[in-house]
Amino acid sequence: MLIGVPRGINHDEHRVALPPTSVRDLVDHGHQVVVESGAGAGIGMYDDDYTQAGATILPTAAAVYAQAGMIVKVKELQAVEFPLLRAGQLLFTYLHLAPDAEQTAKLLKSGVIAIGYETVTGPNHSLPLLSPMSEVAGRMAVQAAAHHLQSSSGGAGLLLGGVPGTPAAKVTIIGGGVAGTEAAKMALG
Repeated sequence: MLIGVPRGINHDEHRVALPPTSVRDLVDHGHQVVVESGAGAGIGMYDDDYTQAGATILPTAAAVYAQAGMIVKVKELQAVEFPLLRAGQLLFTYLHLAPDAEQTAKLLKSGVIAIGYETVTGPNHSLPLLSPMSEVAGRMAVQAAAHHLQSSSGGAGLLLGGVPGTPAAKVTIIGGGVAGTEAAKMALG
């Protein structure tokens, strides 16, 4: 299969769906991989890293979508990407379709076969692709909260963990799933 990796264009998106090590694994298993130039820059991986892993670098997202039978992304498509899809093409990415009727309708209209990472289940109904991202989200939530507690950010000037003689901030976490559990671990730390 010819697998395509476009650069992420969502706001503040720096991740890439496949690092060079994953590209190497796919190539070693007989697949071809095309990567949009600059797709890995946000994680410190550059075109040469992908070329050395066996990928072909293409200059634009349009070129990647035109050649690839399967598109692998990190986040849902943006408006400019929908016209690049074609019927029968596979799309593998986080989709989060439940609250997004517009995206759902566009995907249906395109004829693409879309698989959301968040729907992939493992043994015992585990979510092997969603759980790691939820861990990151839970940990980042506490970092973001600590940032917003700083007086320079308009907060109350509290250190999340406190210091001797100063009380620690009080933390409330709503939800006890993967993200909530990781947030609790970080807040306790």
